[in-house]
Amino acid sequence: MTLRNSLLALGCVLGVAACASTPTHYYTLIAPATPVPANVSPAPFQFEMQAVLMAVQVDQPPLVIRQGNGSLAILENERWGAPLGDEFHDALTGQLERRFGSRDLAGLPKQSNQPVLSVRTDVRRFESVLDQYALIDVVWNLSLRGSGAGPGTQRQTLTCSSVIRQPAALGMENLVLAHQQAVSALAEAIARTASQWARQPDARCPS
Repeated sequence: MTLRNSLLALGCVLGVAACASTPTHYYTLIAPATPVPANVSPAPFQFEMQAVLMAVQVDQPPLVIRQGNGSLAILENERWGAPLGDEFHDALTGQLERRFGSRDLAGLPKQSNQPVLSVRTDVRRFESVLDQYALIDVVWNLSLRGSGAGPGTQRQTLTCSSVIRQPAALGMENLVLAHQQAVSALAEAIARTASQWARQPDARCPS
């Protein structure tokens, strides 16, 4: 009876612990799909998105929150649905596809009669402050190679940077939403600059 009682007691303790454990929540930077605006015309180039470099402090599955005293809190039960660099890459790619009116052709065959634009991003800061704001500091590079997209074709490059801060309402979901909006604002800056630069090579980065 003593052993049986001990096993029953252990079972009760484990059952209570399981019920009391905090559930894990998963988030994504990819905003819900929306229709492509009717006034979007295809960009004058083919488009390929390169891999994203992500700040090492936040490049992990749990969300990393900045606290007021300068410390970082790693939230084990609040997680990205994929590695943060991949989340950022896929979210930005989707936003650029909508604005360019074309698909990302990275790793795919290109047409020989149209220039190719490569987009590379280096996320220097990805800052999350719960109930306050989301901030991204990104250096982005555009590389445009001429028609033919083969070895030896002429290549132009333009390197710019953007610091985007979006206010966040209360709660974790609103903080993630603010990051989605920051990625959207970054995509708008990249798309506007790339389209203008492709038509006017002397165009400069947005101020």
